[in-house]
Amino acid sequence: MQKILVTGGCGYIGAHTIVDLIENGYDVVSVDNNSRSTPQLLAGIEKITGKKVKNYKVDLCSYDDTVAVFQENRDITAIIHFAAYKAVGESVAEPLAYYENNLQSLVNLLKCTKEFQIPHFVFSSSCTVYGNPDHIPVTEETPQKPAESPYGATKQMGERIIEDFAKTGTIKSILLRYFNPVGAHPSIAIGELPLGKPANLVPAITQTAIGKIPSMQVYGTDYDTRDGSCLRDFIHVSDIAHAHTLAVNYMLAGKNEQPVEVFNLGTGNGVTVLEAIKAFEKVSGVKLNYTLGPRRPGDVIAIYANNDKAVTGLGWVIQYNLEDMMRTAWAWELKLKEDKTLHTSQNFQLN
Repeated sequence: MQKILVTGGCGYIGAHTIVDLIENGYDVVSVDNNSRSTPQLLAGIEKITGKKVKNYKVDLCSYDDTVAVFQENRDITAIIHFAAYKAVGESVAEPLAYYENNLQSLVNLLKCTKEFQIPHFVFSSSCTVYGNPDHIPVTEETPQKPAESPYGATKQMGERIIEDFAKTGTIKSILLRYFNPVGAHPSIAIGELPLGKPANLVPAITQTAIGKIPSMQVYGTDYDTRDGSCLRDFIHVSDIAHAHTLAVNYMLAGKNEQPVEVFNLGTGNGVTVLEAIKAFEKVSGVKLNYTLGPRRPGDVIAIYANNDKAVTGLGWVIQYNLEDMMRTAWAWELKLKEDKTLHTSQNFQLN
């Protein structure tokens, strides 16, 4: 059984990916300092898989602490790197924290791949690397425009760091550019658990619907889209998770034609913020209390994926539609209300 190291394993996408890896026969260890996550999702992983996953509460910005994890796990076959700050708006307000955390942690991990001869590396990237593209849908070859936020810039820089490092012949890497992961595992044992006020759309929708937030705001109504709100490509988190397992399979089978390969992970369907709200209202039967407000700094106007490369290259098949995404997200929110051991109200501070 091959061992995979997942950084940010207590986070939203990380936890779902750990489930998918275990279900596909991999052994998994996690590294997560819980500065932006909670170990509560580990219990959900165990409930789904029957496997207890060890998490090292380590800050990857500390090289010595990071090395210690690898010294204890010398049989790691591949790394999937999720751990990063990811709130677009916060990155605009606190850019240095984003550059320090997101880039230093990546550099430390890559140093360890060299020292411990770990040949395979999967990087959690983002559609934010495209900036405001001239044409949509975007392909992997779409020219990158300037990032609209420091968060997006760290993903552009992270990709460049990996590309330059891979030229040394040390690793093979896959960059997975996510669009907008939403929803919860169909078992409703794990889901998105934002700490503090949610920065992403769907948790804001569900928390407003259940009354945790009195109302939510739609940022921007004058964009050049169907209804004036931002247009996004929403993709179920379990579909995103499975793509990581497929990426690991792909590398272990020696299918990499280049040292670094890139895949878009989106449905290929553009959905506006207002359309997403309507989809939620339809599946939940709840009328959402929201207001229309001005644009938010850092937001891209419109973007969705051409996912042909992931479908043909990785064998990726999307299982969930927009209503599935909203239905599972709402079921998870209802569970949070009933299960007092799970909570999303913790305060956090930038490290």
